[in-house]
Amino acid sequence: MPVEIAVQLQPQHAADYSRMRGAVLRAEDLGVDVIFNWDHFFPLQGDHDGYHFEAWTMLGAWAEQTERVRIGTLVTGGGYRNPDLLADMARTVDHISSGRLILGIGAGWNEKDYDEYRYEFGTPGSRIALLGDYLPRITDRLARLNPRPLGPLPLLIGGGGERKTLRLVAQYANIWHAFGDLATFSHKSRILDAHCVDVARDPAEIARSAAWPGVEQAGEFVAAGAGLFTIGSTGPEYDLDEVRTALAWRDAHNAG
Repeated sequence: MPVEIAVQLQPQHAADYSRMRGAVLRAEDLGVDVIFNWDHFFPLQGDHDGYHFEAWTMLGAWAEQTERVRIGTLVTGGGYRNPDLLADMARTVDHISSGRLILGIGAGWNEKDYDEYRYEFGTPGSRIALLGDYLPRITDRLARLNPRPLGPLPLLIGGGGERKTLRLVAQYANIWHAFGDLATFSHKSRILDAHCVDVARDPAEIARSAAWPGVEQAGEFVAAGAGLFTIGSTGPEYDLDEVRTALAWRDAHNAG
């Protein structure tokens, strides 16, 4: 399988939206495979009350702006939206983009997002339980919408909880986004494989995604099963120098 490179354009500190629009154009022109944003309501670094934009509204604009790249959230906060509505939003963006959407979702973790927007923060266990309740509703609603999604609309789940989150990945996901170093990635990938066996799912059906580890370790991650790497870039500059490095590595790796 060819290795792919994504960039996460983090919608924080952009100063004005034109910075993000320009970064999307530059990233697509460079040849990235996927452009992600994230689903938070406030910056995660720097001034936590600084400039920030909402993810799904932005995806609608990206769907019109881009022509080739796949787009998505890395990842949608599972507790922020009614799951049936989220499925409808995703289907709509999928149509606007001519079938290029990845529906990324996770359990959520940033307490400020919940408190400021008056969602119940709960506990890690309650948030994962809520995600488990929402995933079948999302897949059921996607199957019943008229019209249905245009593309395959892969479901990406981010997280690494070994007993619950990875079980949900085995049941529902097309892509798993992992967090952590190579040893953690390898260990949790084996746990995911075991969950797949338990739910009668072929582990090969689930692509493995990770943060870009640099040229020095990228090959080791691929050997451990990774097929998609994401480089983060933040405002206001949206520097893509490391993206260029990763793309050069991708092209050499895939050609070899």
